[in-house]
Amino acid sequence: MLVVGLLAALRVGASEGEGDGEGEGARPAAEAPYRNAGLPVEQRLDDLMGRMSLADKIGQMTQAERNVVGDQPELVTEWRLGSVLSGGGSVPSPNTPEAWVKQVNALQRAALETPLGIPLIYGIDAVHGHGNVHGATVFPHNVGLGASRDPELVRRVYRATGEEMRATGIPWNFAPCLCVGRDERWGRTKESFGEDPALVTRMSTAVDGLRDAGVLATVKHFAGDGDTEYGTGDSDYAIDQGVTVTSRKDFDRIDLAPYVAAVSKHGVRSVMPSYSSVDWTEDGTGNPVKMHASQELITGKLKGEMGFDGFVISDFEGIHQIPDPDAPAGAAEPTAGQVRLGVNAGIDMFMEPKTAPQFQELLKAEVDAGRVSTGRIDDAVRRILKVKFDLGLFENPYVTGSSEVGSAAHRAIGREAVASSQVLLKNAGATLPLRADARIYVAGRNADDLGNQAGGWTIDWQGRSGDITPGTTVLAGIEEVASVTYSADASAPISPTDVGVVVVGETPYAEGFGDVGGTVCPWCPANQKETKSLTLQPGDKAVIDKVCDAVAKCVVLLVSGRPQVVTDQLGKIDALVASWLPGSEGAGVADVLFGRKPFTARLPLSWPGTVTQVPVNVGDADYQPLYPYGWGLQTGDDIFTAAQARAAAGKAKAGWQKLFAQAALAYEAGNPARAAALLRRI
Repeated sequence: MLVVGLLAALRVGASEGEGDGEGEGARPAAEAPYRNAGLPVEQRLDDLMGRMSLADKIGQMTQAERNVVGDQPELVTEWRLGSVLSGGGSVPSPNTPEAWVKQVNALQRAALETPLGIPLIYGIDAVHGHGNVHGATVFPHNVGLGASRDPELVRRVYRATGEEMRATGIPWNFAPCLCVGRDERWGRTKESFGEDPALVTRMSTAVDGLRDAGVLATVKHFAGDGDTEYGTGDSDYAIDQGVTVTSRKDFDRIDLAPYVAAVSKHGVRSVMPSYSSVDWTEDGTGNPVKMHASQELITGKLKGEMGFDGFVISDFEGIHQIPDPDAPAGAAEPTAGQVRLGVNAGIDMFMEPKTAPQFQELLKAEVDAGRVSTGRIDDAVRRILKVKFDLGLFENPYVTGSSEVGSAAHRAIGREAVASSQVLLKNAGATLPLRADARIYVAGRNADDLGNQAGGWTIDWQGRSGDITPGTTVLAGIEEVASVTYSADASAPISPTDVGVVVVGETPYAEGFGDVGGTVCPWCPANQKETKSLTLQPGDKAVIDKVCDAVAKCVVLLVSGRPQVVTDQLGKIDALVASWLPGSEGAGVADVLFGRKPFTARLPLSWPGTVTQVPVNVGDADYQPLYPYGWGLQTGDDIFTAAQARAAAGKAKAGWQKLFAQAALAYEAGNPARAAALLRRI
């Protein structure tokens, strides 16, 4: 009944002529100014806005999920949708580039059958490669890219991602995440480039890479989602969607800085608010405001002070979490209050995957009642349409596929990114690089599991263990170089002359269910239901003990989205590597293990010595992590080598961690002289 009532209301609105000079159902002539690509965009916008009914405008502000409209593209026409998305794991069948192109074009065809023929824009989360698509290149998660300290590499990775998106007909990416990860217990730590806002800011070249490929980037999650307090999480999560308790000054310095650069330097055109809340300390804590309802930050800060001229897209049902004191208990969401607060806060397009008609009916009622102004509606729609014009969707609404998905060139970039992200934490006795003629004994559950090394947001939302997409595992990469005995649980006989390589760490997860100590994913496979922790699982520890106790030289690779506390076993480990989540090109790990490429990466996150140290961040007053921010032993020439060698040998004075981290910050800020002076003090 709700949908029927909505359609009737929209027909009434259109028949009243609300700006639709062509009349309901009539198509403007081909020579209508907004169809003329030779005219200035502003002139085309003025013409189109003057022709639109309220139904047309609300439709442009609505985004539905392909699971709802994919088999019924006529709903795109009826609801006049401005956009459709694929959530994590929401894919056509078969999951091939050709099927994606066919689906996008079918939905576009339905959009063009609306009275004004306004094209839709299709969006997806391609957060570390076009991971929803089988066969796509899966790149390291952002935490690994942050370790590379290479903004140009990040740009190339995101350009390749955009090219693979375009090959499947998708022009809009809900990425990159410019969150500043301040607590490793957060399940989205892997999506952050690091804990230092300056590092995250430098890596915002991801926006440029997507633009290079003709793809609309979305910076998220505006703002502070990596800085929430543990225990404040929403939706039964431990820290995800929680509360950032901060002053406005610290918020600007830590949480907002990367977004300022994304807008002012990189010209980003789409921003997604966070599920999280902010609680300003200036007026006393205890009164947090959901980011989706923050007019101060979205309209005042982002659109006003920062001059953002693109559009704001809500997160997945993001306004459903806005408290609505006027709604009765158990009311269906979104409620009228949630819609009103979200629109008036400054959100322009609303990700309502399953509830698009309800959202549209409620928004129309709010406009009719005067609680949402027509000026706010026009501002939102104008922002959306301007981006569509600038992307060329009016001239080229339909898409064709290509052979870019999983191409050799893109996989080469992926392999380079993997090698550039490996952080050498310990290297006693110059264990690494390994000799190609050495006998290698490989063990550990993450050695030969492509899904585990790809992590969340790969094929499925929470990721999936196993052989889920084409690629090269860490084991396969090692086997390309050396003679290998492999035993996942180390049950095969071990020779004392073998060099042990143990590959352990985490199983896949994404936001919410990836929080340490939080809710376990109820539908995930058994191995992914293990309690998330900053320490290794018992089985991983047992494999390390068994191999490292049996060989003369033992290398441990940690495949994880965040630091893993291994202090209790560190004494028996000769070489320790943070491999992060390398993605589909595991051979990049072997490239540095065997010295084909040097270790050059540095920690983007401080590495705790104990779980009680967390959260630990560069700049803390009491800063004594096991490995400080910027740590990374080198197998090539480097300014930090001598200081790291002294610290690794236990000869550095107390408090060296703070000096080292300050040196890393100085070096990254372009002040090598200060960095050298600080390192000499170590």
